[in-house]
Amino acid sequence: MKKVSIIYWSGTGNTQEMAEAVAAGAEVGGAEVKVVSVDKASIEELLSSDAIALGCPSMGAEELEEQEMEPFVTELEKENLEGKPLALFGSYDWGDGQWMDEWEERMKKTGANLVDDGLKINDTPDEEGLEACRDLGKRLTSSSI
Repeated sequence: MKKVSIIYWSGTGNTQEMAEAVAAGAEVGGAEVKVVSVDKASIEELLSSDAIALGCPSMGAEELEEQEMEPFVTELEKENLEGKPLALFGSYDWGDGQWMDEWEERMKKTGANLVDDGLKINDTPDEEGLEACRDLGKRLTSSSI
C-alpha cells in the first residue's frame, strides 16, 4: 500500500479543510494517508512516504507562514526529493498567487516531481474547490512510485 503524507498549516481552517479533501482523494486511490499539522510533522516521516502533499495559505506579502511552515520547508529543501511525487495547495485572500509560484520553484529544486501546478483556492473552499482537492489527492496517489 502506498503511503502518502499530507502536511499543512492553517490559520482559519481553510487550508486544513483542503488537506482533508486531498486526503480523501488519496484514500480513494488506495493509499494509506496521514494528515498532520506542520507543528507535529517530522522530515524523517515525510521522507519515508511514497508521496507528499504540503499545504499553506498565502500570508503577509504573499509568502508562506513564517513561524512553522517556512522553517519546515527550509529544512525540506536540504533533502533530496528526486522523483518523489509532490503536491502543493493553499488558500488565499488577496494577491495573484505569487507565494505558490515561488513555492513551486523551491520544491522543483529539491528534485521533487510536482504532480500538478499548486492548487490555490480563494478564501473558504466551496464544493467545487473541495472536489479539486480530492482530484489532486487522486493524482498524487496515481503518481506515487
